[in-house]
Amino acid sequence: MRVDIWSDVVCPWCYLGKARFEKALADFPHRDEVEVTFRSFELDPDRPKNERETVLGMLTQKYGLSEADARQADGRVAELARAEGLGFQADRPLGNTFDIHRVIHLGLAKGVQRELITAVNEAYFAQAQEVFDPAVLTGVATDAGLDPNAVAEILDGDAYADSVREDEREARTLGITGVPFFVLDGTFGVSGAQQTEAFVSALNQAWTHHG
Repeated sequence: MRVDIWSDVVCPWCYLGKARFEKALADFPHRDEVEVTFRSFELDPDRPKNERETVLGMLTQKYGLSEADARQADGRVAELARAEGLGFQADRPLGNTFDIHRVIHLGLAKGVQRELITAVNEAYFAQAQEVFDPAVLTGVATDAGLDPNAVAEILDGDAYADSVREDEREARTLGITGVPFFVLDGTFGVSGAQQTEAFVSALNQAWTHHG
């Protein structure tokens, strides 16, 4: 059975949702017969490639929050993440994620996509690393099992750009406007960072349908 997960690497709810889904999958009796593929979705595709700001700065500008309210809003997600055993830093940078998604497609092709996303999440959310910087991203990807020369070649060109855009086209076709979004067995959609129990139920329902 196939599970497709649309997500963005700077999305805290995607980070949380991935952890909860993986806990559900770990206890799923048929987990060895489930193929999980992460699909590309940019929260802010129009962000200039070399533009940087902080997450808290974005929250104050985009939503008109005070810095205190922005910290409080981010802090609520942090509490949920830490309850799942995840690291979470407030002062994270924010940048364009298109190139990261291209490298994630390389990870898929090389069979280390999950390891790569886990490593990028750890570097970004738990350590507030500048994963938008090619050198930092290459280091993280190398630690996850990719060849550094292959990563550098991707970042120096435009390989997998069409794959990222195709994922995003499919998301629009499916009516996905926010992430994370999980599609189980091509039929059952689950939106958001649901509780682990909800993912357990969805996996069971999809498996029954899968037959």
